[in-house]
Amino acid sequence: MNYIGSKYKLSSWIKEEITKKIEPKNKVFCDLFAGTGIIGRVFKKEVKQIISNDIEYYAYVLNRNYIANHTNLKEKLEIIDYLNNLPLKEGFIYKNYCSPANRLYFSDENGKKIDTIRMEIEKFRDDENLYYFLLASLIESADKVANTASVYGAFLKKIKNSAQKKLILEPAIYEENENEHLVFNDDANNLIKKIKGDILYLDPPYNQRQYGANYHLLNTIAEYKEFIPKGKTGLRDYQKSSYCRKNEVQKNFEELIKEADFEYIFLSYNNEGLMSEEEIREIMSKFGKYELIKKEYQRFKADNKRNHKADKTFEYLHILRK
Repeated sequence: MNYIGSKYKLSSWIKEEITKKIEPKNKVFCDLFAGTGIIGRVFKKEVKQIISNDIEYYAYVLNRNYIANHTNLKEKLEIIDYLNNLPLKEGFIYKNYCSPANRLYFSDENGKKIDTIRMEIEKFRDDENLYYFLLASLIESADKVANTASVYGAFLKKIKNSAQKKLILEPAIYEENENEHLVFNDDANNLIKKIKGDILYLDPPYNQRQYGANYHLLNTIAEYKEFIPKGKTGLRDYQKSSYCRKNEVQKNFEELIKEADFEYIFLSYNNEGLMSEEEIREIMSKFGKYELIKKEYQRFKADNKRNHKADKTFEYLHILRK
C-alpha cells in the first residue's frame, strides 16, 4: 500500500542497524506503532516472537494476517476465486462512497464488489486466521482501485484510470514460520504497561496528520458497521492520536519510554517531526545509553507543473539501551 510514513524503502537499512546492536534470534521484537507492519514482517522469521500493535483497526487487520498468520496458507487460497466470482450486491460502500452519494471514492462496480465480498467474508468469522487473511486481502485490493490521491481525506472529481480497473481480490500472502506471534489493537501507551521483550521498535506519527482521518474508509471496510457518514467526504468518528499534537507528544513519549520493559528501544522519526532531535535526545537519555543514526534519502514531490523534483530529507534512528 502507498502509505504515509511507510518504512518499506527504509526497512533494509533499519533491519541492518538494529541487528548491529542486538542479535534478533530468540528475541521478542515489538512493533508498537505497526501501521501496515513492514518492519514486523522483515523480522518475522528472524525472532522468537513478534508483538505487533496499532490503534487503527484496518492496520490491526493487516497485521493480524501478515504477522499472526503463519501456517497453512495454501488452504486459504482456494476461497479467493469463490469470492471473486460472486454476483454483485449493493451495500454500505456503494450507497455511501460511490455515485449514489456523490462521493467518488470507488467506481460503482468496484463499490458493489467491495460490499459483496465484505458481506461474504463475515460468514468466515469463526475461523479467525482465515477471516483476517480474507479481510486483509480485501483491504489491499480495494486500496488499489481507490479514486483518491493516496489517502482518503478526499476523493477525486473524476474516476482516474487506475480506479476504472475492475477490482480483483488478490491474496494477502504472508510468510509461514514455526513461531506464534501476538497482534493487538490498542493505544500504545496503554499496551506498553502490559508487555515486555528485548527489542522495541517505535514508529509513531510524527506530524499533525491523523491516520484515522486519512484512512477512514479502510476502517469502514474493515469494521463494516453502519453509521451516518459526515460531510462531503463521508468521514466517520475516529480516534485522535496524542502523538499528532504538539502540546501532548513529548509527555506521552516520555511516559512510553519510562514504562517500556525492553532492553533496546529504536525510534524512527523524521527530521520534520513535532519533536526535535534535541527533545528526543533529552527524553531518551534519561533512561539509559543513547545514540543517534541519520540517513539521508530522496523524497519525491510534485511541483505545480507536475514535474517531479527530488526533495532531500533525513530519517533519524534514535537508539536507547535501557
